[in-house]
Amino acid sequence: MDLTASLGTDTAHLRETCIEARTAWRGSFLDVRSDRVALPDGSETNREYIVHPGAVMIVPLLGEDRVIIERQWRYPMGRAMLEFPAGKLEPGEPVLDCAVRELTEETGYRAAEWARAGILHNAIGYSDEGIEIWFARGLAPGQRRLDAGEFLDVFEAGVDELDEAARSGEITDAKTLIGLLWLANWRSGRWPLKWVGAAPTS
Repeated sequence: MDLTASLGTDTAHLRETCIEARTAWRGSFLDVRSDRVALPDGSETNREYIVHPGAVMIVPLLGEDRVIIERQWRYPMGRAMLEFPAGKLEPGEPVLDCAVRELTEETGYRAAEWARAGILHNAIGYSDEGIEIWFARGLAPGQRRLDAGEFLDVFEAGVDELDEAARSGEITDAKTLIGLLWLANWRSGRWPLKWVGAAPTS
């Protein structure tokens, strides 16, 4: 199969169409839907999924061989997880502004240059969440401003250490694994990045 050609192929024979949009539950953060949909063969079913405001993840570079990483307790998993800094978009917030804000709030670091790598959809079977991947370099340390109820460790790590942690299963967070994939391909020269400056947050 020619994968590039297949991306532009008509997908009408796969399309599912909403018949009735229904909210099953809404909290302060998540919006759970249970829609009635028509399938390609004309039959009907329900699709349960979570509407998410979107998020960013940052790969903060200390040179090419070391990065900033976090350790944070994730209640659904019942354990602390190793992750790159990340956070959700506020309503109407530009994505780069969110990345700048989250990096500063969680780590205290400010970056001189930023590059957008791409977007990942980490739970396509039950959520529309999209996480924008950004790289940051030219880091200068500063004061963290964690949100109320937010607790996390911030430390430096070698890229080779993180690669081994991913290989061994110590790192299982999907966005962080994708960040490491992008980092490996950028370092090898296969996936170039376009760097820009960013206005500082207040």
